[in-house]
Amino acid sequence: MNILWDFDGTLFDTYPAYTAIVKKVMGDMHVEDEEIFCQLKISFGDAFRYFHLSEERISSIRKQARKLAPSDLKPFPHLEDVLKLAEKNVIMTHKEKEDVLSILSFHKLDGYFADMLGGDDGYPRKPHPASYQILNERHSIDLAVGDREIDILPAKSLGIKTCLFQNKTPGADFYLDSYKDFKKIIKISPHR
Repeated sequence: MNILWDFDGTLFDTYPAYTAIVKKVMGDMHVEDEEIFCQLKISFGDAFRYFHLSEERISSIRKQARKLAPSDLKPFPHLEDVLKLAEKNVIMTHKEKEDVLSILSFHKLDGYFADMLGGDDGYPRKPHPASYQILNERHSIDLAVGDREIDILPAKSLGIKTCLFQNKTPGADFYLDSYKDFKKIIKISPHR
């Protein structure tokens, strides 16, 4: 099985760190962590609009997020077991490739990925399917895994099976709360 992965919130538990950064930058706005987290899980752009953040604050958030050390970001439990099950793993992320490679390398997971398209590759942002289409042409993707609806919409438009991780939004073919249950998906999801 060839799997296309989102990065933030899917491979790595990055949203708690992003939530802390947004809360710090918002300062005097006194918003609960859970509200920030929920808005970020829709998308950063939606969160910035929802909280009416200035360009200055948005720039500060983006800079601080890029400065997070790889040790500050942890892979989800059982992730490596799942990566070993796939014939091929690829990543499509809005994050800069250099940052992703640094994090993967630090956690000794970089050898599990055959290809990656990042936010700095010039493709339209998700949910536009262009980047998924390129990765599908290169690797014949069987399953796309993400934590947000915008991660599965491009795959669905290309006829690729989808899995939402820690998200019950309707529309995915499969749902997982933990990667320890991933073997069930491989058993019921036939290859193309």
